[in-house]
Amino acid sequence: MENEKFVKESRTVKSAVVLPPDTNNHKTLFGGKLMAYIDDVAAIAAIRHARKHVVTASTDSVDFLHPIKEGHAVCLEAFVTWTHKTSMEVFVKVIAENLLSGERKVCAVSFLTFVALGEDGKPVPVPKAVPETPEEKWLHDHASERAVARKKRREESKRLAQEFGVKKPWDEA
Repeated sequence: MENEKFVKESRTVKSAVVLPPDTNNHKTLFGGKLMAYIDDVAAIAAIRHARKHVVTASTDSVDFLHPIKEGHAVCLEAFVTWTHKTSMEVFVKVIAENLLSGERKVCAVSFLTFVALGEDGKPVPVPKAVPETPEEKWLHDHASERAVARKKRREESKRLAQEFGVKKPWDEA
């Protein structure tokens, strides 16, 4: 296994046209459909980086900035921004394009974490991500702050699950 890989080696792009079945009553792309695209393109980037099977450990955020209209193209760009021992942070930028005018705008951004798995299904080490461009360096330099927030949020989620656990629908609230 290599110890380092350039961020650009994981870069993945996925494009699609927003068709009527992909839209809500506002004729804009369903958020859930976009989230599925995001997870898919991010997983490909993580696999390219690790050259191992991966699982999604978390979706830190999906910030919807602008709606994506029916008939427009949606282009997702993903790449590994930072790595820990067995995990990888992946950044996804979603760009919508009016195919008739050529106007493009960033409509969503997202951060996800993936864990690389070995043949036995257990976590395995991943190469260090090496940024080169200003965007890659900025994302890499701020990744440790996001990792701290991610760890805190995960601990809060665990406490919530323990505190309220699994209840039957008819149990009192």
